[in-house]
Amino acid sequence: MLIRDVRPWGGRRSDVDLSGDRIAAIRPHDPAAQPAGEVVEGRGRLLLPSFSDVHVHLDSTRIGLPFRPHTGGPGVWTMMLNDRQNWRTAEVSLMERVAGTLERMIARGTTRVRSYAQVDVDCKLEKFDAVVAAKEKFAGQADVQIMTFPQAGILREKGTVDYLEASLKAGADVIGGIDPCSLDRDPKGHLDIVFGLAEKYQVEVDIHLHEPGHLGVFSTDLVLERTRALGMQGKVTMSHAYELGSISESVSRRIIDDFAELDIAMATVAPPDRGQLSLVALTEAGVRVGLGEDGQRDYWSPYGNCDMLDRTWQLAFTNNFRRDDLIEMSLAVATVGGASIMSHDVARPAGVTDRPGVAVGDRADLLLVDGETPTSAVMDRGSDRTVLHDGVVVADQLALVRR
Repeated sequence: MLIRDVRPWGGRRSDVDLSGDRIAAIRPHDPAAQPAGEVVEGRGRLLLPSFSDVHVHLDSTRIGLPFRPHTGGPGVWTMMLNDRQNWRTAEVSLMERVAGTLERMIARGTTRVRSYAQVDVDCKLEKFDAVVAAKEKFAGQADVQIMTFPQAGILREKGTVDYLEASLKAGADVIGGIDPCSLDRDPKGHLDIVFGLAEKYQVEVDIHLHEPGHLGVFSTDLVLERTRALGMQGKVTMSHAYELGSISESVSRRIIDDFAELDIAMATVAPPDRGQLSLVALTEAGVRVGLGEDGQRDYWSPYGNCDMLDRTWQLAFTNNFRRDDLIEMSLAVATVGGASIMSHDVARPAGVTDRPGVAVGDRADLLLVDGETPTSAVMDRGSDRTVLHDGVVVADQLALVRR
């Protein structure tokens, strides 16, 4: 396949040869060339790596359904109960909702997804099975990792551990934990189960942390201890972790250095909070940082629309980025940064100015999108998009390509 007349990361107009699922060659665009074989017309569009959403709750989506008023209250437990009271009564089945949401994500340029799948005594494996079915349905259009996730905690309701283990036996890729102190109020017991199951089934860990200030740092330090003691470097992600940067500059620096030493990744959803660890400092330290949409117009929140280009704008906006290099860094986080969390074969962005993902030898998971520059693409968020996964066109003009 030839991708003709594109601008990799906004550079010069180029023709890009693909061989199978890899980029084979990049050369200056030749308008007079008459290529043989399949051609994708770039028409001068930008060529970027496709998006990686590494923090999304496909299992709670209401994308594509009529808008409903938000009925959740404050706090994780109250919001979870609101979801529990409503998720079964949606206008269409859970299977349809999850598959439809994943399809829309792919059509807008996301070909790598790490999705939470809630497992508890209420839904049992029903939500997990819905995410598995969507993963299988779109196996040729996207890579999907499934995280079995105790949204209601692990210790509050008897039987949760059994369902977590059942989902791991069924093929979950990652095991999640959540607010070890404030939700289960037994951080040792909570993390012992999470890391014990991770070790038993040889899966990675993703800790969903909303805890504030010093409490969040305390839980994070417990995660650091276990990562070091169990030799799980490179196998742990901290998600949200809204306030790890709120204590002091020295504490923030120490946490970032620990993340870099232990290769602990960070997944952000671009929140408005001002207590976050610095995205620039994390990137410069070599920490793998990825972006996600979180919930998508679900029973937790009316936000989210399956478009990671929109969420990239939000990441730049909430960090008060104005310079082009920082906005482009946000794009690198949203694309290759997340990919490096899902696969260690993908090189993480190395510093603020690194723009990986579209070089010879890279996997041909690519997005063609209109825009004068990468920054303008983030600002304008155009709809002239073509999406490739493993060197195959899977979506064009915001619709999947049926083969």
